Amino acid sequence: MNTEQQVQQFREAFGALQQEVHKVIVGHREIVELTLTAVFAGGHVLLEGVPGLGKTLLVRTLGEVLDLSFNRIQFTPDLMPADILGTNIVMETSAGRREFQFQRGPIFAHLILADEINRATPKTQSAMLEAMQEKSVTAGGEIRRLEEPFFVLATQNPIDQEGTYPLPEAQLDRFFFKILVGYPAAAELSEVLNRTTTGAESRVEKVLRREQLLAFQKLVRQVPVASHVQDYAVRLVLATHPKTAGAHPLANQYLRFGSSPRGAQTLLLAAKVRALAGGRFNVSFADIKAVALPALRHRLILNFEAEAEGITTDHILTKMLEEVPDMAPAAA
Repeated sequence: MNTEQQVQQFREAFGALQQEVHKVIVGHREIVELTLTAVFAGGHVLLEGVPGLGKTLLVRTLGEVLDLSFNRIQFTPDLMPADILGTNIVMETSAGRREFQFQRGPIFAHLILADEINRATPKTQSAMLEAMQEKSVTAGGEIRRLEEPFFVLATQNPIDQEGTYPLPEAQLDRFFFKILVGYPAAAELSEVLNRTTTGAESRVEKVLRREQLLAFQKLVRQVPVASHVQDYAVRLVLATHPKTAGAHPLANQYLRFGSSPRGAQTLLLAAKVRALAGGRFNVSFADIKAVALPALRHRLILNFEAEAEGITTDHILTKMLEEVPDMAPAAA
């Protein structure tokens, strides 16, 4: 199969997944597209929004349209690491002997919905770190690999303060995208009511098998990036680093720390997926810019001045996208 055929297959699969998801999800087209982008790139997603906007429904629908194993974990303050990872329990064998056997926790699935992840204690949140980064679980002194592909799609509510534990920066950095889920428009809300209060049922079909998804993930890595496009991604990330040669003025004024190298990796991988979904086997400047906000917004750490003035990372990144030139200035 030649490259053109592979790109066409990718585009058709991406479009088919979008179509199936939108049988259930009304509106949120950009959110659905970004979530699927992360899935094809092999990354984790943090969905942030107030209750009732369809965050959990979106992830559950993805679990239905992808032919993958799916588990939901409802995070609460009393949730323990063993409730996620699993634990050794004493079992009696047929010979009458007692021995420890490992009982797998819900983390052993392809697609994990971590619902209201910021309600769990830091001890429990840290149990997710190894699984998200290393795709393995250590329990009872033994390392157990998680089966590929493995995704964590987490949700959190930004307005609750009581009984919540903000995610540490180290764990936020492990999320490929942070996607903000907003309110639906009037027409979309009307359609939601039509679908949910009249007895109508929306059924979705399996679209993509595990083997196909793994093959598409490999194809994403093969998409070429021109040196000047990659240079733009590098300069954009370095612009977020305060007190450095390439820092943007807003970074010097409002940021304590800029994006990690994972931010640059996310920019390129997400841009490659976007290019393939558009039927192209090359990455453009527009692809980088289209994914910059969800890729970088959770990787910038604001200083006190920004907090006091109500400046957000989205505001800073939007200015950077406007002012960082596509092509590096020629040397004098």
